[in-house]
Amino acid sequence: MNDGPLKVWLERDGALLRLRLARPKANVIDAAMIAALSNGFASYRENRGLLAVLVDHEGPHFSFGASVEEHLPQRCEQMLKQLHALIAEMLGWPKPILVAARGQCLGGGLELALAGSLLFVSPDTRLGQPEIKLGVFAPAASVLLPLRIGQARAEDLLLSGRSIDGATALAWGLANDLSPDPEAAALDYFEKNLSDKSAAAITHATRAAREAFAGAARARLEDVEAMYLEKLMATRDAKEGLQAFIDKRQPAWEHR
Repeated sequence: MNDGPLKVWLERDGALLRLRLARPKANVIDAAMIAALSNGFASYRENRGLLAVLVDHEGPHFSFGASVEEHLPQRCEQMLKQLHALIAEMLGWPKPILVAARGQCLGGGLELALAGSLLFVSPDTRLGQPEIKLGVFAPAASVLLPLRIGQARAEDLLLSGRSIDGATALAWGLANDLSPDPEAAALDYFEKNLSDKSAAAITHATRAAREAFAGAARARLEDVEAMYLEKLMATRDAKEGLQAFIDKRQPAWEHR
């Protein structure tokens, strides 16, 4: 295990990589967390005996999302490029990525979960992209949500900023399993469905199943990132919404 924002270890005789967000209660997806996750995935990418990775969390919440301070105009380009590089790495990772989330799974936290393979949630999990309430939008989720749950449901979440509960996420096909203990459910899934498989077969099956999805997502991600940085961040309301959040006040929109 590691000190810092992420705990990393192997279990199940080296067949399961564990990555645990370890900065409760918010588990903010900031530069330090992104770097730790990127290093965790990269360090074990070529591990031949690995069958899967499980991403879960300490504390009552998976993640409140990305750091709002790092979304401010002077810092957002570096943060966004680092986050999108992590998501691209996850999309092309050669083994299944299981994600177990309780409590709030919002913003950049949900984008992280969307880049995984299978999502395990609890009835109290709340999943959403609240960025629109801050005068911005969620670039990676704008790409990944339509691919995962269809255009109509994706636009609902992206344009309203509302959250859905675990049962709705399961019904919409966003989540794979609903359980009071998502971590235990993910471990049970691993034991019953993955632990007896060939790692070589899992690698090729993962690529075959995800290649079209991953390719479509990566192709759009660069365009949406440019839209965010060059168009959205040039607006007055984007700057106002982010600053208002930091100042803990209501934004004053001027619609420009």
